[in-house]
Amino acid sequence: MVKKLLFFILTITSFISFSQEDYYDDVNLQLTGIALKDALTAKIISTHSNMLSYTPGVWEASKITDLDTAEPDNVILIYGWEDGTDSDITNDRFRNNTLQDAATGATFVWNREHVFSKSLANPSLETNNPGPGTDAHNLRPADKSRNSARNNYKFALGNGNSSRSSITYNGPDGPETRGWYPGDEWKGDVARMIMYMYLRYGNQCLPTNVGVGHTQFTPDEMIDLFLQWNREDPVSDIEKRRNTYHENTSKTYAQGNRNPFIDNPFLATRIWGGDNAEDTWGIYTSSDTEAPSKPNNVTLHDITLTSINISWTASTDNIGVTGYQVYVNDVLTKQTSTTSATITALETNTTYNFQVIAKDLINKSEASNIVSGKTLTDTTPPSVPTNVTITDITDSSFNVNWSAATDNNEVAGYDIFVDGTFKATSAATTYAVTGLTTSTTYTVTVLAKDKDNNKSAQSIAVNATTTDGVSGGVASELFFSEYFEGDGGTNKALEIVNLTGSTVDLSGYVIKLDRNDASTWTTPLALDSGTVKNIVPGDVFVIGNGKNDILQLQPHSTSNPNGQVDLVQPVIEDNNWGEPVNFTGNDAIGLFKNDVLIDIIGVFGSNSSFATNKTLRRNGDISGPNTTFDLEGEWTSFPANTSDGFGSFTSTLSTSKNNFETFKMFPNPTDGNSIYFSVTEDAKIHIYTVLGKLAKSVNVTKSKNKIDISDLSKGVYLLKINSDKQFITKKLIKN
Repeated sequence: MVKKLLFFILTITSFISFSQEDYYDDVNLQLTGIALKDALTAKIISTHSNMLSYTPGVWEASKITDLDTAEPDNVILIYGWEDGTDSDITNDRFRNNTLQDAATGATFVWNREHVFSKSLANPSLETNNPGPGTDAHNLRPADKSRNSARNNYKFALGNGNSSRSSITYNGPDGPETRGWYPGDEWKGDVARMIMYMYLRYGNQCLPTNVGVGHTQFTPDEMIDLFLQWNREDPVSDIEKRRNTYHENTSKTYAQGNRNPFIDNPFLATRIWGGDNAEDTWGIYTSSDTEAPSKPNNVTLHDITLTSINISWTASTDNIGVTGYQVYVNDVLTKQTSTTSATITALETNTTYNFQVIAKDLINKSEASNIVSGKTLTDTTPPSVPTNVTITDITDSSFNVNWSAATDNNEVAGYDIFVDGTFKATSAATTYAVTGLTTSTTYTVTVLAKDKDNNKSAQSIAVNATTTDGVSGGVASELFFSEYFEGDGGTNKALEIVNLTGSTVDLSGYVIKLDRNDASTWTTPLALDSGTVKNIVPGDVFVIGNGKNDILQLQPHSTSNPNGQVDLVQPVIEDNNWGEPVNFTGNDAIGLFKNDVLIDIIGVFGSNSSFATNKTLRRNGDISGPNTTFDLEGEWTSFPANTSDGFGSFTSTLSTSKNNFETFKMFPNPTDGNSIYFSVTEDAKIHIYTVLGKLAKSVNVTKSKNKIDISDLSKGVYLLKINSDKQFITKKLIKN
C-alpha cells in the first residue's frame, strides 16, 4: 500500500512538472488552502520587478495588453459590450487607442481605470507614485463615463450587460446602496483581478471591501461572489495576453509577474474551496476522479426552539475525505471535518429537510437521504418592560425609554401605547413619539413581544407633558441661514434655521434648483428624506453634497465627531450627479413649503454670479425668509472654504447690545461631567439631542456658570442659549 501511494505521488508530481506553467516551477502546487495562497503570494511579489508609473507606464502597457486583435488601432474596454453602432457611446466595447486623454477635447475618451476601486482599498490606492495604485493587473481600459457610473460601488450579483445591480448593501448611498454588476463577459476578469490584488497586497485590498458576498465558507476574507464568477466566466484571450506580456521583463512596460488565477482558475478552488472552477492545467481534476461514498445513517437529535443537532456515519474515499457539507432545505448551511454539526438560527415550530455530502479535494459524493425534523413551539411571552422613562420633551414630541425585556428565545420588538391606544412598534428600547399637542399630558405604556408574537403585559404607566413651544419665537417660517460653495471640487452645503419657537415638521419642505438661468425650478429634494424629520426651536438643519471632503460638511459619526450634515444628497446618476446640491455661484436655490416658494438664495432666471467659491451667512438680525434675494442687505460673504459656521446660527434681533459677543462655552468637546459658560448677562440654557428632543434646561449667570452633564450619555448635543430677546445655538460634544 505504501509503495502504491509513493508511486501515485511520484506520477502526479511528474505530471505537474510537465503540465504547469514554467513560471510556477518553484511553487509547491500540491499545497492547499492558506498555505497555497501564501506560496503564490510570495511568487507574485518576488517577480514583480518593474513598478510601473501611472503615466506613461500603465497607459502604454494597456494599449498593448488590451489590444483589439480584430482592429489593432483599438483597445477593448472593460464593462463595454456594443460595437459602436447605437447612439450610446458609453457602452462601446472598443475605442481608438489614441483617444486616451481628456485634454484632447475628445468626447468619447477612454482611461485606465481601477477594477479594485481606489477608495475601497485601505489605505486608498494612490497613483502619484509607482505601487499598489499603478499595478497593471488591476487597471483596464474603460469608457470614462461608464466607469463613472460604476463609481466606487461594490460589485454585486446581476446578469446581462454592465449596470447597477439590484443587490444592496450599506454603502455610499446608505443602507440601500445598489451594487455594480460588471457584465456577463467581464465578471470572471473582475473576480480574478480582485483575487490577484488580495494576494499581492493583502489586507489593503480585502475582497469584502469591494464585493457584496459572504465569507462563511472561506478561510479568510474571500467572498463567495468572486468564487462564483471565477467558475462561471472562463478565462478570456485578453486575460491570457495580459499575463504573457507582463511576465516578459524584456518589454518596457511589463511588470514581471503573472496573475495565477488567469493561468489556472482552479487555484482559487484549491485555496478557498467551493465548487470546482476550470482546471486549465489538468493536474488536479485528472489526478482523482473517484468521489467519496455517500454519507449514511443521518440522524437528528437534541432539538430545541431554534437548533437541531445532526450526525452521520463517516464516508470513505480512495485518497481521503476532507470534509462534509450540510444542506438545510437545499441550502449549504454548514461545513465541517467531523461527522456531526449543530444547525442554529432556525425558526420555531418549523420543519426542515437535511442532507449531507462528503468531499475530497476535488470530488463530491452523492447526497445522503433526506432527513426531516421540526423545531419546538414557543408559547412563553417575554418579561414585562421596566424602568419606563420620558425624556427629551418638546412642544410636539418626547422620547420613551425602557430597559430591555428578556425571553426564552428572542425579543422581536416592543409595542408603545399612548393614552391606551397603540402608537407604534420599535425594535430598540427607545421610541420618539411625535405629532403631539403643546401643553398636553399623555400616558405611556410599553409591552414586549417575541418572534412568535407572544406578548407580555403592558408596563406600569408613566405620564409626560409637552412644553408650550412659544418661548423665544421670532420667525413665522424656516429660512436659509448659510450657503457654501467650495473653491474647486464638489464641496457644497446649505443650512436652514428654525427661529419659530416651535418644533417644525420637515414634511412638505423641499429645496429646488434653477440651473444656469433656465427659469425653471427642478430636482426637488425633500428635507424629510433622511433620518432627521424635524427641527427644534433655535436649531439648524444642514444639507450636504455626498462628495464633500471637508469633515465639518459631512455627517456626524464616531470617526467624524465634528460633522454637521443632517441630510446627504448622494452623487449618483439617478439624481443627475447630486442635484440640487451641486449648485454653482450663479444658480438660484429655493426653499419651498407645499410647493410654494418661501425663501431664495440667488436670483431666479439670472445667470449673474453672486457667490462663486464663497460662503454666505445670513445676518443675525434677519427674522424670517424672503422670496427676493437681497445679498447686500441680508447676507455677509466669507472667503472660499469657510465652513466653521455650519451647525449653529447666532440671532441678534434685540436693538440692545449683543449679549453673546463674549459668550464662551468650555471645554468643548469634553470627556468630563461639567461644562462652564462665560456670559455677560443671565441666560437660559436648553440642551437638545441631535434628534431634537429636550434633554435638560438650566439657568446660568456670571457667578453660577457651571452645568452638570453627568447624566448625559456620550454624543452630540445642541445647546440653545436664550438671553433677553437674543439666542444662539451651539453644538456640544461629549466624548
